[in-house]
Amino acid sequence: MLTDIEIAQSASMKKIGDIAADLGISRDEIEPYGHYKAKITDSVMKRLEDKPDGKLILVTAVNPTPAGEGKTTVSIGLGQAMNQVGKNTVIALREPSLGPVFGIKGGAAGGGYSQVVPMEDINLHFTGDMHAITSANNLMCAMLDNSIQQGNELGIDPRRVQIKRCLDMNDRALRNIINSLGGTKNGIPREDHFIITVASEVMAILCLSNDIFDLKRRLGEILVAYTYDGKPVYCKDIKANGSMTVLLKDAIKPNLVQTLENTPAIMHGGPFANIAHGCNSVRATKTALKLADYVVTEAGFGSDLGAEKFLDIKCRYAGLTPSCIVLVSTVRSMKYNGGVPKDLLKEENLDALKKGSVNLGAHIDNLKKFGVPVVVAINHFYADTQAEIDYVEEFCRSKGADFAVTKCFAEGGKGSIELANKVIDACEKENDFHFLYDLDMSVYDKIETIAKEIYGADGVDYTKEARQSIEDYIKLGADKLPVCMAKTQYSLSDNPKLLGKPENFKITISSVSLSNGAGFLVCQTGSIMTMPGLSKSPAAFRIDIDDNGDTVGLF
Repeated sequence: MLTDIEIAQSASMKKIGDIAADLGISRDEIEPYGHYKAKITDSVMKRLEDKPDGKLILVTAVNPTPAGEGKTTVSIGLGQAMNQVGKNTVIALREPSLGPVFGIKGGAAGGGYSQVVPMEDINLHFTGDMHAITSANNLMCAMLDNSIQQGNELGIDPRRVQIKRCLDMNDRALRNIINSLGGTKNGIPREDHFIITVASEVMAILCLSNDIFDLKRRLGEILVAYTYDGKPVYCKDIKANGSMTVLLKDAIKPNLVQTLENTPAIMHGGPFANIAHGCNSVRATKTALKLADYVVTEAGFGSDLGAEKFLDIKCRYAGLTPSCIVLVSTVRSMKYNGGVPKDLLKEENLDALKKGSVNLGAHIDNLKKFGVPVVVAINHFYADTQAEIDYVEEFCRSKGADFAVTKCFAEGGKGSIELANKVIDACEKENDFHFLYDLDMSVYDKIETIAKEIYGADGVDYTKEARQSIEDYIKLGADKLPVCMAKTQYSLSDNPKLLGKPENFKITISSVSLSNGAGFLVCQTGSIMTMPGLSKSPAAFRIDIDDNGDTVGLF
């Protein structure tokens, strides 16, 4: 089979104006970036504001394993299949980050015959959104340090700066640095840090803002520092949010592209799925819902992280109601959760499959707590046996979830027709969508509810520092905010080595931070890496330009 990039480079793409026209968008309502990608202007939403929304389909997954589950590939394949069966469908996805692209994780454009294109552009600079977010964040940091340097009228304590500079690249050397060395003219020396752009609060804010004015307001509410006497300093206090908004005036507009089968796709934003909510932008999702009868979107990592935050944070703030949740799993992931090493996953092993199916079962049970119909999508791999598929189907039905096998990687939309029909049927079923917790609950009760109901923990422990931070943020009025839990994606617990369905454990909240502009409290369990490093053999080694000037090695 051809590589992903070879498939993408041989795609027959439509001009982006034609893709827009298929959605009823005029050429005056898009801002093209070349022939095959464009920004959707505000005029589209204004024109369609009274149009009823389509049905929203959330694609999530089990805890990721080294074998890979292919959640984005399934999302794209499902969208293509729904168009094949005659349903007007738009796919709404996150944008890739350069860090993972040149690191080890890879891009976020799907795979095989279920990809969004132009794949190279999307995985690299795209329309410049990541650069704009990086610039806006770093402008804020520069203005904070300048405020300290230019007389420090606000009385900012350099030891209590809350924001970090960012870069859309994996660079461990920048995690912990000292800035402003070289004498008084270069500023006040202090400890500083870099995070990857997708982990910045600016990214989270962009993805939760309803419009540019909401964006400016939220940027102004970022907690940037404390004064020497312990008072909070916000971004609006250093007068940075206006100029930051100007840098983001184009980045806030959703991006329109297409799949290999010319299905429209809106890709916009990409907040880190741990310390932020891990979903594409509210504007992208809402625009898609006005343009199509069905919208397929996804959330980061497994359902214990991405889906919970999509439902409890994004849907709460945006007023969204999903009609169906698709839970992606694989036979391989279940065998891995059953104790099979990665290099033996190709061999049939029903005993390990049964043992590891408890992980899938836990995710099904968790999602059903939100009152939305669930369809399990088994992403098919060539080594899967019929006996294994039959067992998984029986298991899903015993858990009250519908089931379909998808072969979208190898067959594109055609390989997801069964899944598409199951999803369409699920969208018509009774829907009692509700949040897991109420905002009027105490911060501690919200945390405990997520820990017990989603992770299966017996309770929650707090470090002294974490408890003190919560109390401090409550005094700032953060007690009514949603909680964004940051933990390992590899386990339902906070220990990445505990596979399957861990029992008899507590989670430990190690630290708490406030994303005040985004509108949530971030509770960290363990140590979450916000500036990844490159591996010994990063993907960058294999990415190159060939003799014809074409990109090679990009998946």
